[in-house]
Amino acid sequence: MNIVIVNKGLPIPAVHYGGTERVIWGLGYELTKMGHDVTFITPPGSKCDFARVIPLDENKSINELIPAETDIVHFNSFLDESCNFPFVFTLHGNNPEEHEINPYTIYISKNQAERNGGKTFVYNGLLWEDYPEVSLTKQRKYLHFLGKARWKVKNFAGACEIALKANEKLLVMGGKRFEWYNFKNKPFYTLNPKIQYLNFVDNSKKISIIEESKGLVFPVKWHEPFGLAIIESMYAGAPVFGTEMGSLPELVKSEVGFLSDDYDKIADVIKNSSFSAKVCHEYVVENFSARIMAENYLKQYEKVLNGEKLN
Repeated sequence: MNIVIVNKGLPIPAVHYGGTERVIWGLGYELTKMGHDVTFITPPGSKCDFARVIPLDENKSINELIPAETDIVHFNSFLDESCNFPFVFTLHGNNPEEHEINPYTIYISKNQAERNGGKTFVYNGLLWEDYPEVSLTKQRKYLHFLGKARWKVKNFAGACEIALKANEKLLVMGGKRFEWYNFKNKPFYTLNPKIQYLNFVDNSKKISIIEESKGLVFPVKWHEPFGLAIIESMYAGAPVFGTEMGSLPELVKSEVGFLSDDYDKIADVIKNSSFSAKVCHEYVVENFSARIMAENYLKQYEKVLNGEKLN
């Protein structure tokens, strides 16, 4: 099958931030290993050693960029025009009101699908072989926050509150100490020595930090569509402590974390419970790999090519 993967976000491969880019990279890699021909249409500066890359050109229609031999196009950004080829569209975030969901949409969690009146979803997976090998026996010294701290829905202030209630240090990947959102939300956390800011880190540094973490603190205030931070943290052996929003109840089972809207209960579990790093790691490797994701996307491609609508 000739498969074209389109994304208007960042160039591939992802270096620092780039959740969607990590997902489509792993998808393309596994599809290629399964014998399919993959072409990426992604922003200039992209490069790939296992698939063809066509740079996005804002002066051309997407139909001009798609090779004529294409069987199906997999969009990972909203379509600004009609597509002349069979296609699917993955909604990676929460749908803004101005966009109408098309019947070939694939969601990334059951919760996200149901909230949009759909039924078809494929969980994100990551190419774990691109991640450093992890040590699951290191001493766990602190908690961590992973995400864009300036996004109010990620509830960085709530993560700080939970960590301090548990009397733990919090390492923040995705935020700086002296930023406006810290002073606007809860300035106390800006100067607290237990809150340490690391800004954005690369993949290797991120995993080395999580290897020594007691858990990801993830008290989101929105319906999280999926949450790559969740599976990246568990890959490095860290359980997840969060709210019961969006996809979290689907992803965070009792053996790999704890969910509650009560910060005191979360802090109490952090202080008094223990989770197996090995169980956390094996859980995500077995359930959220790029290979499993690619196999599930292929099933949806085949439905569309057989004339079916997905929602």
